[in-house]
Formats: sequence, C-alpha cells, structure tokens
Amino acid sequence: MTFADHLIYALLWLFFGAAHSVLASETAKHLTRAWFGRQERLAYNLVAVLHFAATVAAGQFLLGGSAAVPFNMPPLVQGALGAALVAGAILILVALRHYDLGRFAGTTPDRHGAAPEPLHTGGLHRWVRHPLYSGAFLLLLGGATDAFGLATCLWASLYLLIGTWFEEQRLIRLYGDAYRRYRATVPAFIPWRGRAR
Repeated sequence: MTFADHLIYALLWLFFGAAHSVLASETAKHLTRAWFGRQERLAYNLVAVLHFAATVAAGQFLLGGSAAVPFNMPPLVQGALGAALVAGAILILVALRHYDLGRFAGTTPDRHGAAPEPLHTGGLHRWVRHPLYSGAFLLLLGGATDAFGLATCLWASLYLLIGTWFEEQRLIRLYGDAYRRYRATVPAFIPWRGRAR
C-alpha cells in the first residue's frame, strides 16, 4: 500500500461522483429514457450500484481490504465506531420507510405517472433534510477501522457532500419556494435545531 494506491482510490471516487452526476443530469435522463423507456430509473440505479461496487472492490484490492491491519484504537473508540455503524444502519432503515421504495429503486416507475414524488417533510425529515445521507455518514465513520475503511470514509463522505449540493439544486428546481423554506428551517445532516414544525 503506497501513496499512489491512495491517490488511485481517490481518483476512482472522483470518477464515480462525476459519472453519477452526469448520469443524473436531464440530458442523460433524456437519452436513457430513449433507450430504456419506463425502466430508465432502474437502469440508472443498476449502473450506479455496479460502479459503486467496482470502486469499492478496487479500493479493497489497492489498500488491503480484508487483509488490512486494523488501527490500534482504545476500546472506547472501537465501541464508538461500532455504535456509529449500528446507528447508521438503523437510521437508513427508518428513513427508507418514508419513501416509495418501488419508485426509489425504479422497479415501479409508472405508478404515479410523470408527477414528481411529494416533498418529504415528515418523519425523520422533520429533523434533517437528508436522513439517508446522515445514516451513510455514520456507516462510513463506523467502518473507518483500517486504512481502507478510513480512505473510503474520507472519499465517500466528500462525494456525499458534493452530491448533496447538486441534489439540493435539483430539489429547488423541482419544489421551488417550498423547498427553500424547508431548507431554511431544517438542517442538512445533523439535527442541531431539534424537531421542525
């Protein structure tokens, strides 16, 4: 494991983020709708999952993966990272209950026609605007127990932060002032303001 290995892994995450953003653009969606029709969202998700898996697999190969030596951490830190891992998984599972999972995955894209999904402001969305990302940050932090996990935490977190900016621009275009008001009231990832009305 060398500096070059870390640099390559960082570049792979950069490529993943760029490709994900390009494929999420309206131009790309128009092209994929022409190719895949109503299965456009499903195709997008499959490409994203395969690209993500390839990026992580490359990182495991470059940085040791399962053969990586765990960091020598005090038991308290190990326990805190384990708690973050569990909390992140629970948060993601609870957050997913507030989504139309068929639409989210792209398996039932035509259930609601062309109408956009309603703006979610209930449940965990009263505390944070992006509870799925909050859970993902906790999962990534909980996995930072060796060089591979720490690098993945760093680069995937950076990807999520940049991706959030693009996602918020899309949500403003979609929901307009309703989303601007919601954004002014509810924080992005950490519920420091408490529960919003």
